[in-house]
Amino acid sequence: MSTKFLKISRRNFIGAIGFGALAIASGFLGYRRFFKSKKYSFSGGIVGANSRVGHLLRTGVTARPTETRIIDTVIVGGGISGLSAAWWFKKNGFKDYLLLEMDSDVGGNSINGSNTISKYPWGAHYVPLPGPEAHYVREFFEEIGIIQGYEKGLPVFNEYFLCADANERLFFQGEWQDGLVPQHGIQNEDKKQYDEFFAFIERLKNKKGADKKFIFSIPIDLSSQDSEFLKLDKISMAEFMTGKGWNSRYLNWYVNYCCRDDYGMPHSQVSAWAGLHYFASRAGVGANADSQSVVTWPEGNGFLVSKFKSLVGDHVQSNSLVFSIENIGSGNKVDVLNTLDNSCTRYLAKNVIYCGPRFAASKVIKGYKSELTLEYAPWAIANISLKQKPESHGAPLSWDNVSFYSKSLGYIVATHQDLKFNRNETVITYYLPLDEKSPKEERMAAYQKSYHDWLDIIIPDLEKMHPGISQTISNVDVWIWGHGMVSPGIDYLWNKKRKDFVKPFHSIEFAHSDMSGISIFEEAQYRGVEAAKRILQRAHS
Repeated sequence: MSTKFLKISRRNFIGAIGFGALAIASGFLGYRRFFKSKKYSFSGGIVGANSRVGHLLRTGVTARPTETRIIDTVIVGGGISGLSAAWWFKKNGFKDYLLLEMDSDVGGNSINGSNTISKYPWGAHYVPLPGPEAHYVREFFEEIGIIQGYEKGLPVFNEYFLCADANERLFFQGEWQDGLVPQHGIQNEDKKQYDEFFAFIERLKNKKGADKKFIFSIPIDLSSQDSEFLKLDKISMAEFMTGKGWNSRYLNWYVNYCCRDDYGMPHSQVSAWAGLHYFASRAGVGANADSQSVVTWPEGNGFLVSKFKSLVGDHVQSNSLVFSIENIGSGNKVDVLNTLDNSCTRYLAKNVIYCGPRFAASKVIKGYKSELTLEYAPWAIANISLKQKPESHGAPLSWDNVSFYSKSLGYIVATHQDLKFNRNETVITYYLPLDEKSPKEERMAAYQKSYHDWLDIIIPDLEKMHPGISQTISNVDVWIWGHGMVSPGIDYLWNKKRKDFVKPFHSIEFAHSDMSGISIFEEAQYRGVEAAKRILQRAHS
């Protein structure tokens, strides 16, 4: 069995917020609280933790419109779904639209930062190779040069964007090993269960339901609706593993890691359908890359955001908080606060694409109420500048570096794709899902933690992986996503209520990854494009 099997992870921050201020870390991307520390010699602070603007949706906006503008379509929110809707409009020659983003820049959870060493992600940091069903992703990748052509029907990917070796390693039993499945010193029974599990996954990847559709597809709405498989949504992934007799501590650690990585919650809380989808849906291959490959950049999916901006930037208006949407029969009144000067504008829009998370919709859209309660997983992310690359025993420093013993998901190396040779300095991006208690409890606890509280979690964890690493740190910045991503809990993905999520509210279309229940780039893009297509169809009917 290859230890390289299926590393698809931490990409979930695809703009899951899109309406960025509703995360703890929303508001102003340049905002930072600096601290001086007696315990540590490096600089840093909590970045982006000003939630004043987003909280206006809770406390209410008192400003009233002083001018009115007429437009065909307003897109609310500049995450991946909103940017994708705008991209589709631009591709199809539709110009009478405006994307309104409350933050100072678009990107949602795919934003990035930079310093003198490197660019680095503040959330999503890669996309796996798109399969044949993810045709919107392929079309976008072709347009921006990630896909450079096709050979024998398979896409040819730009080599600069394919993740370079070594791509992943695990700290296990005192040293680093290749791959993320624990290997050193495990028993024959563990190996037997590994083989059974991965063989089962391989069978699922090519299996179709009675309706002739693949059981697990991306986008998920293209998956088989065969009831034999949809019933897996009603039990947890942990229950499924137990039912199969897969009780290996190490196999369950790996599956649990994957669920925490992609969904922000443990496998005891993720539906079995979602857990299996993680492994069996990634079928993309290229003429010059296999299905385990991913495309990535130092700034993570911020690279894709920059490409969207270059295509649709003239239709984007930042620092614009949409605080009220009211359907008036023939159209919609959209009230917008300029967060820089507190002026207020009303747009009379024939159509609206609402790209914020659904929990915020009832605060903004008059008369709208969702019947489905969703859970959004909170996360802590730190970008850590190092004077020299971490030293370690065993497998070499990789793009993705995970510890078997950590509550975190380890770190990625932002400079892994850097073309500069023989450089010592680097930036590592550390990911910590806050999943020990309920999302609400974790959010409240995260609000209370100081910068030093976060350092006392992060630095000892890194020291266990790399003794002495704290002496090489020059800066640590921390970002907290309070509503980082929607989580596919038990009986959510194929519950009738989620299917009803797709329905518009009058002439207001919805477009957000929480409609899919899986917070990944492909789902957000799919929702944005599909919403834009429905509006274009109405315009031509």
